[in-house]
Amino acid sequence: MTAFAGIPFTGLPFTGIPSDAFRFYADLEQNNNRDWWLEHKPVYDAAVKGPLTQLLAELEPRFGPAKLFRPNRDVRFSPDKSPYKTAQGAFAAVDEGVGFYIQLSADGLLIGGGCHTHTPAQLARFRGAVDDPASGEALKEIVQKVEAAGFAVEGERLKTVPRGFEKDHPRAELLRHKSLTAGVNVGQPGWLAGPGAVEEVAQRWEHLRPLVEWEGRYAAP
Repeated sequence: MTAFAGIPFTGLPFTGIPSDAFRFYADLEQNNNRDWWLEHKPVYDAAVKGPLTQLLAELEPRFGPAKLFRPNRDVRFSPDKSPYKTAQGAFAAVDEGVGFYIQLSADGLLIGGGCHTHTPAQLARFRGAVDDPASGEALKEIVQKVEAAGFAVEGERLKTVPRGFEKDHPRAELLRHKSLTAGVNVGQPGWLAGPGAVEEVAQRWEHLRPLVEWEGRYAAP
């Protein structure tokens, strides 16, 4: 998975994510250039990379190993040549493209999970499972529970039901999904600055576990 940085865990205990992390990204949004980044990289290492790495290490026994995304943007085919991402994401994969996600930015902490991108083969399996009454109704119930828990159910959607399925299909809304994720931005709550953030994140990932496991079972290779 080349999108990830190969960052080894430090082995240090997680003590919280400091407010400097959010301030770093707020400032980066106004100073997205190499000189500023190099000058402030010690802040990134101490307030963002280090704490997130430690947090993921403590979550690993329950959710598996996770890796941080690289902070550099791929600008080869983008009209936006800003060199750095204005958020730090990390992903704990349980199958190809399926897993638990976390992202830190100036807006706070985003906690999510699901499958962000389906390959054509995965999408065909996903639609077949949604069409099937047993697995499809199971997913519908999972999505309802996830929404009731305060998560936004998202993902790329078609405007209409894909070809081959009835327009009035009982799970038409799910069939329109080309990808299916759920997430919540918790902002900058006080618990984030202390070791209790581990359990706070874990609880939210547990809410998403049924969705992640369904997609791992029915959509992953």
